[in-house]
Amino acid sequence: MTSPDAPQPEPRPAPAPRPRLVFEDPFDRQTSDDTDRGWGDSSGERGLDWYRSQRPPHHGEK
Repeated sequence: MTSPDAPQPEPRPAPAPRPRLVFEDPFDRQTSDDTDRGWGDSSGERGLDWYRSQRPPHHGEK
C-alpha cells in the first residue's frame, strides 16, 4: 500500500500509432526515364531519319 503523501507516478502518454505499411508494386507506375521526354527528347515522335541515324554500324547501309 502507498501512503497518501507519496508522489504519484505521472501518467504516460499513449504511444503514437505506427505508420501503416503500404505494399504497392513500384512497377505499376511509369518513371520519367521510361519516356522520351525523360531522355531529353522534346516530342514523342521520331521520324525515319532518326531511326536510320540510330542503326548500329554492323547492320550496314541499305
